[in-house]
Parts: sequence; structure tokens; C-alpha cells
Amino acid sequence: MNKRHYALFGILAPLIAIFFIAVSIALSPWFSWGINALSDLGHSARDVAPLFNFGLLLCGFLIIFYSITSFRSHAKYTSYFLMFAGLALQMVATFNEVYKPLHFQVSVLFFVALGFASISYAVEKRSVLAVIALVVGFASWILYGLEIYSGGIAVPETVSSMATVTWVMLSALRIYFNKTRN
Repeated sequence: MNKRHYALFGILAPLIAIFFIAVSIALSPWFSWGINALSDLGHSARDVAPLFNFGLLLCGFLIIFYSITSFRSHAKYTSYFLMFAGLALQMVATFNEVYKPLHFQVSVLFFVALGFASISYAVEKRSVLAVIALVVGFASWILYGLEIYSGGIAVPETVSSMATVTWVMLSALRIYFNKTRN
């Protein structure tokens, strides 16, 4: 497998996370977007916890792998932030809600890492999409914090991570098809 093919992991990783999260939600009739965090699915007392946490662990691993292979030659500095975000995602799954204070800290670390990865990519590749992802993600957290809408923390978690996923997946497509502009 050559470096170009490793770019496919930048597409596969987010799709795996989305799949495992969606299946976990579908199997959890108690889950509510209005009151829950996504991490509630990973609490060890939940039946879907192994499924949910495995999806996050696998996604984190593939993001790290993507970051140190094909993405590094595309965006050297951003690859470090993205690799750290992948590691932080694995820590979110490993230190699930049973480890309350630690889980909160690694969750914050993950979302902050996504923000720094977006800033880095915006600067390094002059990516408008990364700027939009940063603004959308940041706005979702601000609106949640100010209680401008009623919803659980799963809403800004989903909005901010999906915003970041857009430029990550697009970068992987560009690397794969050898179109390495921003």
C-alpha cells in the first residue's frame, strides 16, 4: 500500500465513528438529543458501551495512522494537531464516564485539539473550509454555553466534530486524487 492509499484512512476513520455512534444511538431508546452527551453511550453501565467505545478507539487509531502517513506530507504542522486529536479521542473512549473528572478533561482536550487542528489547517493550507469549521464548531459551543437553544451537550459535540470532519475528509480525498491544493 503506498502513501496515497493511506489517505483513505482519513475518510474511513470519521465514517467508522459516525457508524458506531449511529448504531449505538439506534440501540439506545433512552438516548435524547435534548439532554444527553454522546459519551453517555460509552458509560460502562450501558449495553452499547463496548460498541460505542470501540468505534471511538478505532476512529482515533485510524486518524493517528492517517496523520503520520499521507497527511503529514500534505500538511506537516496540522498533522501533529490531528494526531493529538486522534489520541485524545482514544482517551475519551478509554476513560469513559465512569472516570468522571478525567473523562471531562480528556473530552475538553479532544474538542480543543479539533479547534487547534482547524486553525493550523486554515493557516497552513489557507483553507476557508477549516475556518468555517472552526467558526461553526466554536459557535455551537458558545450557543450551548449561553443556553440560546435547548439541547443536550451531544448537539455541540456533534456539530463541532462534524464541521472538522468535513475538511479532514476533503483533505484525504485531495491527497488520494493527487489534488493537494487547500
